[in-house]
Amino acid sequence: MNHQTFSLQPFLTDDSLPNLKITGNISHHSNHLDINYQLTGDLEEVVIPTPVDTPTRQHKLWENTCFEFFIGVKNSQHYWEFNLSPAGHWNIYRFDNYRQGMQEETAFAELPFSIQNQSDSLLLSLKFNLAKIISENQAIDVAITTVIKQQNGYVTYWALAHTGAEADFHLRESFIIEL
Repeated sequence: MNHQTFSLQPFLTDDSLPNLKITGNISHHSNHLDINYQLTGDLEEVVIPTPVDTPTRQHKLWENTCFEFFIGVKNSQHYWEFNLSPAGHWNIYRFDNYRQGMQEETAFAELPFSIQNQSDSLLLSLKFNLAKIISENQAIDVAITTVIKQQNGYVTYWALAHTGAEADFHLRESFIIEL
């Protein structure tokens, strides 16, 4: 099993950043991927969508608070973007190359994950099988990211690494976890 912990860093801007910390862990074993996020700090400053009873696939989840990760097959240009809203909504997009050929990934009809919204933290956990999109023997590179929308409307971008002049989660140089 390959297991790693992570701590996301905000993209630095001239604007003040919220007092938040985003940590977690990711593991990959027998083509199963488990990822857990923990958001702590001044959560009252964050727009956290209310959980829904029946989550659905939705577009543009990144316009609000959204936990994301990107998976690329090692030595290949194509990759997938996973979007997970604290409301329970989700989506997966497939790309042929850097921001090219974006298509909704239809291999998944659902992506169930759990949310625990506590007074001092927000926890998100996802466990699923990658077999629908990636062969078991393929090595993968992962980027872990989060978009945080603040109550004042300001949006901050968090990632393992920010390798560009602007916040850009799609840069393959940012896919720094190897599983």
